[in-house]
Amino acid sequence: MNLIVNGEGDTLVLFAHGAGAGMDSEFMQEFAENLAKRNCRVIRFNFAYMQANKDDGKKRPPERMPRLLSHFETVLKQVIEEHQPKRVFLMGKSMGGRVAAILSEALEIPVLGIICVGYPFIPIKGGNPRLEPLQGASHPVCIIQGERDRFGNRQQVAEWDLPENVEVQWVNDGDHSLQPRKMSGYTWEQNLKQAIDYCEQFIGEIHA
Repeated sequence: MNLIVNGEGDTLVLFAHGAGAGMDSEFMQEFAENLAKRNCRVIRFNFAYMQANKDDGKKRPPERMPRLLSHFETVLKQVIEEHQPKRVFLMGKSMGGRVAAILSEALEIPVLGIICVGYPFIPIKGGNPRLEPLQGASHPVCIIQGERDRFGNRQQVAEWDLPENVEVQWVNDGDHSLQPRKMSGYTWEQNLKQAIDYCEQFIGEIHA
């Protein structure tokens, strides 16, 4: 199983990618490396379909949710056995965050919290917002969302009923990958730092 490990520490963050870009995408790499500087051990992995895409160059769609959940759990058990962390958080970009939120409720392994970066509230083909994994979450959840995210922007999310243990932190003028417009006056570097600050605050508050 291919894994990428950044950083050291007693807090392990298992970071799952989104539907269209794998663990070694620029976004995943930048986010993981910068979060690892905050005394976290951040581990990235590819879901099976994405690893197959990388191995043979063909493009496959994401697998169905049961297979994604099974793979995520298998990786989680492996990294816990290998690294023996004191604290474990699940994190995911877009689809990966949704999988993490669903998985956390079925685990016997103690997980302290969930971080979703660019949560895909709205399905790509439209339809009702994906609120069930959040409304049913018993763990603390931190959603880090760009204000202009087409899968759930600031105005849309404000209309939905989320439980108290789910916090949404907004990134200035960010799109689904937290990228701001040039006209906004913000930069990608500033938005990345803002997102990492939210992660550090969330993790710190839980195990303080």
